Order: sequence, then C-alpha cells, then structure tokens
Amino acid sequence: MVLRLVIKPVQDNLFLNRIERGLHVNKSELIDAIAKSADMSKAAAGRALDATIGAVKVALKKGEMVTLVGFGTFYVGKRAARNGRNPRTGATIKIKAAKVPKFRSGKALKDAVN
Repeated sequence: MVLRLVIKPVQDNLFLNRIERGLHVNKSELIDAIAKSADMSKAAAGRALDATIGAVKVALKKGEMVTLVGFGTFYVGKRAARNGRNPRTGATIKIKAAKVPKFRSGKALKDAVN
C-alpha cells in the first residue's frame, strides 16, 4: 500500500518554533497545523489525521509496508524471544517474540531535518 500525501509548508510560526526548540507537539497542535496548512476546519483535519493513522494501523496489522513518498516507510519488524530480568526481584524471565512497528525516514525528511 502506497499513500501519497502532499504536505504544504506550515505557516504557523508558533508550531514551527515548538518543533525547532525540540518541544513535543501533541495531537491537537498537529491538527491545528494541518487545518491551517490545508485550509480546512479543525474537525475535518482531525478526521483526516485519524483516518490516516487508522489506515496505517490496518496495513501494518496485515503485515504490509506503508510508504509515504518524501516522508518515510512504516513497516513491521520482528523481535526475537529473549531472556530478561525482573528489576524488582532480579529473577530471570522469558520475554516472548513479538512483532513491532518500525519507521524508516525518507530522504526528503532527512534533508529537511538537517
């Protein structure tokens, strides 16, 4: 599954300043930025974000990769079973193998960060 998104630059200086300073951006702030950038209501931006996240979750659950051109690729990785320690008791425990979601950033995203 390949989703293609066109992301316009965000004009909201407050949002950009939070990102540049390394502060966390929560979901409502991201929705505000999407609404401003795409010239849509906050409700529509929230539904669009939820639909995008939902589509990525469904694809990953099926074991598919999701590539957002210019942004990156979401995929499912496998973590092997291993032994660990209970920090409270120090006892050895067995940790089962698991599938974990992973993200590999694309070249455009890497270039934007640097």
